[in-house]
Amino acid sequence: MELTGHAAANKAAWEAEAPEYEASGRRGWSGEREPSWGVWHVPEAELRALPDVAGKDVVELGCGTAYWSAWLARMGARPVGVDITDAQLANARKFMAEFGPEFPLVQASAEDVPLPDESFDIAFSEYGASIWCDPHLWIPEAARLLRPGGELVFLVNGTILMLCMHDDDVPASDRLLRDYFGMHRFEWETDDGIDFHIGYGEWIRVLRANGFEVEDLIEIQAPADAEETRYPFVDRAWARRWPSEEIWKARKR
Repeated sequence: MELTGHAAANKAAWEAEAPEYEASGRRGWSGEREPSWGVWHVPEAELRALPDVAGKDVVELGCGTAYWSAWLARMGARPVGVDITDAQLANARKFMAEFGPEFPLVQASAEDVPLPDESFDIAFSEYGASIWCDPHLWIPEAARLLRPGGELVFLVNGTILMLCMHDDDVPASDRLLRDYFGMHRFEWETDDGIDFHIGYGEWIRVLRANGFEVEDLIEIQAPADAEETRYPFVDRAWARRWPSEEIWKARKR
């Protein structure tokens, strides 16, 4: 793989962090039989963010342990999981052998996917390419991979959350801590990874420039009975007041 500088940094970071995600990956494959979204595990049955996936070719960009692809396969889709990280894909293959179902896994950056044009009906990402890849690179790849009329569904950190998030491991503030204008590349004091977050207008411009029409933006509220997550950057009280996560839905013209 020829990687951008940030992709190489993220690959190294995720090789180190993969063991921390093995247990949650196993739960996704074996214990949690129905899809749920994000750090608050809001059920897909409640959000209804997915289109009908039965009989559809789906590419998951930045699949990690590929538990979402496993869910999609059980729903009748034909998924292909794409991820950059050896250790994450090794866990995905292990869980696939233990629990099934089986589907292809491809090691690649979502910014440069070695799969043919117009191969998929749906492109999907939940905290994969959607935050760890530059949107000016992975959105054109998603457009290339989708057939005309194909759908793009991805989850990101909430824009308001990113403006209120501290640089260290304490929960988000109820005050704006950084500028909205100029949002793009984020590096953190406590994390070796590099992630990407842009504003609402920039998302719309990037999507439209690559042939997409925005169909929905689902802003997730933490359930009242949600347990606190293991992630220190946001707590339930904050996520009850403001959206800590957003799901974008767009269709290729």
